[in-house]
Amino acid sequence: MLTGAVRPPPAWLPLTILFCSSTIWGFTWWPLKEIAGMGLSGVPLILVAYGGVGLLLTPVLWRQRAVWMPHWPWLLLVLVCGGIANLSFPYSLIYGDVIRSMALFYLLPVWGVLGGRIFLGEQIGRGRMVAVTLALCGALLLLGGPALLQTPPSWIDLIAILSGLAFAMTNLSFRATPQLPVPSKLAALFLGCLLFAGGFVLLDGVPFPSVPASTHGWALLFGIGMILVITSATQWSVTHMEAGKSSIVMVMELVAAVLSAALIAGDTMTPLEMAGGSLILVATLLEAVTGDAPGAEALQRA
Repeated sequence: MLTGAVRPPPAWLPLTILFCSSTIWGFTWWPLKEIAGMGLSGVPLILVAYGGVGLLLTPVLWRQRAVWMPHWPWLLLVLVCGGIANLSFPYSLIYGDVIRSMALFYLLPVWGVLGGRIFLGEQIGRGRMVAVTLALCGALLLLGGPALLQTPPSWIDLIAILSGLAFAMTNLSFRATPQLPVPSKLAALFLGCLLFAGGFVLLDGVPFPSVPASTHGWALLFGIGMILVITSATQWSVTHMEAGKSSIVMVMELVAAVLSAALIAGDTMTPLEMAGGSLILVATLLEAVTGDAPGAEALQRA
C-alpha cells in the first residue's frame, strides 16, 4: 500500500478551531474567579490547575528526552519563562480587574518585537515601530495618563505587565528552538509553573487552603479540561494558518474578555482606560497585519 504526504486540513477547520479557542481564552477569568470564591485562590489555585497539567505532561517530557537533552539549556529557558508567564497571568486575573489586566497583558506584541530585535536580530519595520509606539501610549493612558506621575501602577498592574513580558520571552524561546518537539516545550512551560507555584507556596509559609476535594477537582478540571485543551488547539491551529490571519483571529481573546467581564462581572472602564485599551487593540491588529512580522508569535501563548 502506497503512502503519500499528509493532506493539510481544509482551510475552515483551523480557522474555526482558533476562533473558538481564542474566544474561550477570553473567558478563562470566569472559572478562575469562581474557584477562588470556593476558597482555593491565588497561587494554590494555580498550583493545582496548571501544576496538574505539568504533572500530566511530565511523561511526554521523559519520552522525548533523547531529542531535547542536547539542547537542555533552551528547554530550561522555556521552563523558566513559561513558568513565570503561567503563574503571573492567571494571578493577575484572579486579583485584578479583568479588562485592565487583559489589556496590559496585550502589551505582549511590544515585548515580542523588542525581544525579537535584541535576541534574534529581527528587523523592526516602520509598521512594527508604529505598533510599539501605539501600544506604549495605550499603556500609559490605561495606567492613568498624567496621573501616573503622581500615583504609580498597582502591584497587580505590574504582574499583568510581567505576564505579557514573560509570555513574549516564552514565544521567543519557542521560535528559537525549532529543533525541540513542541510537546516537550509545552510540558516544560507547565512544569515550570508547577515548580514556581510550588516553591512560592513552600516559601510563603501559609497553610494550604483547607477546601473540599470537589474544589480541587474543579481546579484540575479547569487546568486539564480547559487550559490544556485550548493551548493544544491554539498550537495546532497556528501551524496550519497564515501568520497574519491567525494573529488577527487571536485578538478575539481580548474582545471576549472585555465583553464577558462587562456582561458577567459588570466591569467598566473610564474614558481614559477605554482610549488606552483601544490603542493597544489597534497596535495588536497592526502588528498582526504588518508584512515584516515573522509569524503569529506576537500573540501566540506557547
